Amino acid sequence: MMASCWGLPEVLCEFPSLPNSSLRVLRKGIDDGFRGIVRQYSDLIDTATAPMQLFLNGLEDAFTNAPWLLVMVILLVIVWLGSRQWQTVLGTSIAMALIGVFGLWEDTMTTLAMVTVATFIAILIGLPLGILMARSDRFQSFLSPVLDLMQTMPSFVYLIPVVVIFGIGKVPGLIAVVIYAVPPMIRLTNLGIRLVDREVIEAADAFGADRKQKLFGVQLPLSLPTIMTGVNQTIMMSLSMVVVASMVGVGGLGKNVLQAITNQYFTVGFLNGFALAAIAIIFDRTSQAFGKRLQKHTEVGHD
Repeated sequence: MMASCWGLPEVLCEFPSLPNSSLRVLRKGIDDGFRGIVRQYSDLIDTATAPMQLFLNGLEDAFTNAPWLLVMVILLVIVWLGSRQWQTVLGTSIAMALIGVFGLWEDTMTTLAMVTVATFIAILIGLPLGILMARSDRFQSFLSPVLDLMQTMPSFVYLIPVVVIFGIGKVPGLIAVVIYAVPPMIRLTNLGIRLVDREVIEAADAFGADRKQKLFGVQLPLSLPTIMTGVNQTIMMSLSMVVVASMVGVGGLGKNVLQAITNQYFTVGFLNGFALAAIAIIFDRTSQAFGKRLQKHTEVGHD
């Protein structure tokens, strides 16, 4: 009986649960069955993940082996085209220069490749699912609890099934990052389409537009600012998950942060954390500025 049971019977103090022996048998049966399925379809799993492996390795090789000056120029051009703000470009150049000076350039390029591929895959998955949610209330009611579970689940938990199915390496880490980062893309795509003014939809109907024309000609263009916010959040969550994914073999800055935590290397952890924060700020400022420009453009076009 519990120490403080308010004088109640024991059955009301401790919630009845299955015996430990039954729980062990149940857990062992589920785990063994899961591993058996993975072993049976291991060749199919390897074939399905091969394109991701090639894509990630190719982009990582391109980032790490290209001359640093070329990578810097391309990055600054992308930042300028996205933000059109010289302050953001100047801050990017200073941050990247400091990253290079402290010997973190190669690890930063590895992390950039991982985040780029993860964001690209998350957009490919999240955009169609968000469109389906916006067009079907039934699908939204089904997927919303799944997204709630994905966003509230501790990030470390994602590594368990990923490692069991795919093993240790970059691709399992990439899959874990994508799973963790895709919910904002789905939710904000759905929200952006649903927030499109009904009067605009009715006007498109009056001109005889079909569902496909309304989607690509009206709804998606008008919801682009909200969708860009989803891209922004996906990038931020990918960067935050990179550190956790380093536990299953992902290299880059996340691996260094994990080693610094394990060995209590304050300076190493601080410098790599600074590099991650710098990348996050660069992506955040660029994507937010691009989203605001899209919003102004759509507002002008709507007027």
